Amino acid sequence: MANSVSFLRRIVFVAGAFALGQAAVQADVKLPSVFGDHMVLQQGQRLPVWGWAEPGEAVTVAVAGQTKSTKANKKGAWQVRLKPLKASKTPVPFSVKGKNTIGYKDVLVGEVWLCSGQSNMEWRVSQSANPQEEITNGMHPLIRHIKVPHRPSDKPEQDVTPQRGGWEVASPDTVANFTAVGYYFARHLKGELDVPIGLLGSNWGGTRIEPWTPPAGFKSVPSLKDIADNLKNYPKKGGNGNINHQSALALYNGMISPLKPYGIRGAIWYQGESNNGEGMLYYEKKKALINGWRSVWKNKKLPFYFVQLAPFKYGNRNPHDLAGIWQAQLSALDIPHTGMAVTTDISNTRDIHPKNKQEVGRRLALWALAKNYGKKDLVYSGPLFKSFKEKDRRIIVKFDHGKGIKSSNDKPLTHFELQGSDGKWFPAGANIHEDELIVSSKAVREPKNVRFGWNQEAEPNLVNGAGLPASPFTTEKIK
Repeated sequence: MANSVSFLRRIVFVAGAFALGQAAVQADVKLPSVFGDHMVLQQGQRLPVWGWAEPGEAVTVAVAGQTKSTKANKKGAWQVRLKPLKASKTPVPFSVKGKNTIGYKDVLVGEVWLCSGQSNMEWRVSQSANPQEEITNGMHPLIRHIKVPHRPSDKPEQDVTPQRGGWEVASPDTVANFTAVGYYFARHLKGELDVPIGLLGSNWGGTRIEPWTPPAGFKSVPSLKDIADNLKNYPKKGGNGNINHQSALALYNGMISPLKPYGIRGAIWYQGESNNGEGMLYYEKKKALINGWRSVWKNKKLPFYFVQLAPFKYGNRNPHDLAGIWQAQLSALDIPHTGMAVTTDISNTRDIHPKNKQEVGRRLALWALAKNYGKKDLVYSGPLFKSFKEKDRRIIVKFDHGKGIKSSNDKPLTHFELQGSDGKWFPAGANIHEDELIVSSKAVREPKNVRFGWNQEAEPNLVNGAGLPASPFTTEKIK
């Protein structure tokens, strides 16, 4: 009997100790996994640091000489905002103390960019041009990258477990797995700014734009009312209960929501192939995405720079479908604080993943350098259609960023067409006169519209004086 009592006492003791241990674990202060060793913090912003603890628990955050204290609310959530930090290429101390203490190592301060979209953004350094040379020369300790796993969700997530353990420092051992566009974007920025660059890699090959868009984005665009009025029904689920990762909200919930409100300078975006054929509807969806991200980061001027899709032969599709997406992307430049890298000259019409991601990253970086980092006298865009007028049976076209327009190969300019009064299109020639184009065709006596590069396989040769290519365009109103 005595042995039985002793045994029961031991059980009670162990159970009690286990319960106390569980309480201690639950009371531990915790931060989302976007915080970690080797991370880069955004300079020059009131920086949010947040996490969870026991309700009412006192939490103290100490970063780079600043100390902020708060208490967890009734749900156990807490947040502080630091005063703007200055860039630092040497590690700054970062600790959070509650009933336990968390310390992060090798934390730098610089510029942080979100890298999102589908496969051309997810495409790794190891899959791009000159991979062995790039990997061997990948020692850039000021460039860091964290990769969010593919994860649809039916609710906005607060945390996500990153791939490969969290933030990685660029080196020959790690850089092969970085987003190539993001890495080359960061490398060019670092070369010009000499500050640390952090990349939040949240991307998924083959995905549409809708799953990346927050509820606030859909609500901001009247033409997307059919989605906005039915958000309670998204994301969609299959008969097996699995979330359809291509449906509205799915990837915002699972792959973007866990990152906010981490301090970022802006976002770069490479996507659109999976929305091919939607024409100007893609423009409306892009407005929703940009508005939505700006809403959840509470920054109406959040920079958003994107890549115009490269020419590619999409099987048996209408060859003008891709041009419709190009026009939607060109039109998206009327959204403030956006920019576009044109890629018609670095494509492969038989490979939907062109290898030259180095130049894609550089062209995105040109926009950021000019618009966000005060680099003056920098040509950051190729020619963008501005206006046209009909004169003497010809059409005269003006461009923004058109100084020094020329043929890239000293051959006649290609891929121009004129539309006659009967609505039919005919090939046309184009000549340059004082940074304007004069477009004409013997087959069109009364031209009413002009278009350029209006075919999925078009690789035109019109560039500006800096060698940056012109965007395809049409003056005809399309849907």
